Amino acid sequence: MRETYHIEIIGPEDAPVQRASIRTAGLDAARERALRLFRRARVPQRSGPAAEAVRIVDGAGTEVFRWSVWDEGTGRGRG
Repeated sequence: MRETYHIEIIGPEDAPVQRASIRTAGLDAARERALRLFRRARVPQRSGPAAEAVRIVDGAGTEVFRWSVWDEGTGRGRG
């Protein structure tokens, strides 16, 4: 069964700078997509506010995954 997940790229002061909604079979696929979008949002040539974190919210509005610049290199992340 496919579920809807909402991916938010978060900038300074926890303000969303980009949003995307996806339908996928599971959280793992949504997590891969979120991390890919996060990496793309952090490229040096991108204009706008710097991306500091990415989060995934499920269809019920519950945050199920969060990854920030401070998690990079540690291998950890909530979710």
